[in-house]
Amino acid sequence: MSGMQPTEPSNAEPTAARTRRAKSQSSQADERDLQRQRVAVVIPAKDEARRIAQTVRAAKAIPHVDLVLVVDDGSEDNTQDVARDAGAVVVRHSHNRGKAAAMETGAAVVAMRDAPGRLPRLLLFIDGDLAETAVNTAPLIDPVLTGNADLAIALLPPQPGAGGRGFVVGAARKAISSLTGWAPTQPLSGMRCLTREAFEAATPLARGWGVETGMTIDLLSQGYVAVEVPCDLKHRPSGKDWKGQLHRAAQYRDVKMAIGARRLRRVGAQKKN
Repeated sequence: MSGMQPTEPSNAEPTAARTRRAKSQSSQADERDLQRQRVAVVIPAKDEARRIAQTVRAAKAIPHVDLVLVVDDGSEDNTQDVARDAGAVVVRHSHNRGKAAAMETGAAVVAMRDAPGRLPRLLLFIDGDLAETAVNTAPLIDPVLTGNADLAIALLPPQPGAGGRGFVVGAARKAISSLTGWAPTQPLSGMRCLTREAFEAATPLARGWGVETGMTIDLLSQGYVAVEVPCDLKHRPSGKDWKGQLHRAAQYRDVKMAIGARRLRRVGAQKKN
């Protein structure tokens, strides 16, 4: 949006998973290279025609962003047309493949657009329903840009109308803490900025709604640094109706599957050693 500026949260001190510098090689770049560092916003979206234009325009106003990419994950509405008209680069899945697949597609397209001889773009993943508040994901970039973190995760304020009781969040937090030693406040937050190196280290991503939990465990287990950063964001929460209940059930299933796979992987690695 014209003239839009990111809102700085009043308590924007990041909550860190480590007290050391980031692991990614791009974090070791000199100051001149960092000043030229660019960011790609990747927006996985399905049936977001009502809000995607506002989200795209707000994302384009974020400092350092020179590419906004929408991955239309099999929408049945005109999400792709609205996003393209708003100024986004759009790629489309012919059928719904899930958030993880959309993230991987988006990252691959960004890689093809990265200029040879320059640092790969940082990847800022955001939801398609943030509308004008998408610009407020800007604080996620600085910890990664300055080498203080490989992964920055948004801490959202309480969302009006949210119907969950914290079971899924609690399960994800407990597992991340058990496997990595870090207990994030909002382990399921999908708004994340990370280096290309960190993204590649987290692939293949966990399927379905387990993608955030799996990514956090995988990166911290490999020595990458994560922080949580307050961001003043508003999105469409799942409610207390049957659709909201079904959504949370699917979330719980996918999170538990992601956790289980990583526990098994760790047991296998321990047996080999």
